[in-house]
This record gives sequence, structure tokens and C-alpha cells, in this order.
Amino acid sequence: MTNQQISPNQIGTAYALFDCNNSKGAIEQELPFIRESVRAPNGLELSLMNMAENPQFSSIKDPKLLAIIMGAKEAGMKYFMKAICPNSTPDEVASILNQAYQSPLYNNREQFRGEIIYKKGENYISRQ
Repeated sequence: MTNQQISPNQIGTAYALFDCNNSKGAIEQELPFIRESVRAPNGLELSLMNMAENPQFSSIKDPKLLAIIMGAKEAGMKYFMKAICPNSTPDEVASILNQAYQSPLYNNREQFRGEIIYKKGENYISRQ
């Protein structure tokens, strides 16, 4: 196996906006088990933000993405997750959210609310 450099064009980024009644700490504690269950790629970097605790979103520089995040926050969603992985697709983020819903983070009757988005060209697309 050769060690190849990854160009910026090969790095995939997807975002998840979702609601969960558990704390950020509880979600972060469960993520290693979720990653293992879905066989997430080793290079997958996940960062989780509680939108209620980060009202400024100063780290988000893209106004289109910021508008989407603010809309989700206004709709009552609590969490924003950024996923970066070489050659990744939004499907990997969907697998993580699907497995999270099957985890102890959600009660049996709790409804899941969430959306996965990614940038295609200049626009953000919702994964269907």
C-alpha cells in the first residue's frame, strides 16, 4: 500500500443537522460505538456542536451554510455535526445518524428529526 497525498478536491464534507434529547457529552460518548457499528472510515473526522450553546457560529464562514444552520436552529434542532473524510459521501453521515437513532441516545418512541446536507458546486443539497 502506498502513502498517497490527498488533494483538497478529494476531501468530502457533509453536515448533519439533528435533534436529540441527550447532551452533547452523551452523544460524544456514544460516537465511538456508533462509528464501530457502521464501520466508519478511520479518516472520518466528526465535530459536534450544540446549536443552543453556540449562538454566534463564528467558525462558520459560508453565509449559505450559516443560513441553513440558523433555519434548523429556529426549527428547534439542537445539533450540528460536520463530517470530513477523504472520498466520503453523505451516505456515511446518514449511516452514523441511523445508527445513533438505534442507540441508547434515543428512546423507543422518540421521533427522529434531522437532515444531511452537502455542498455541490455553489449550493447545498439535502441528501434524500
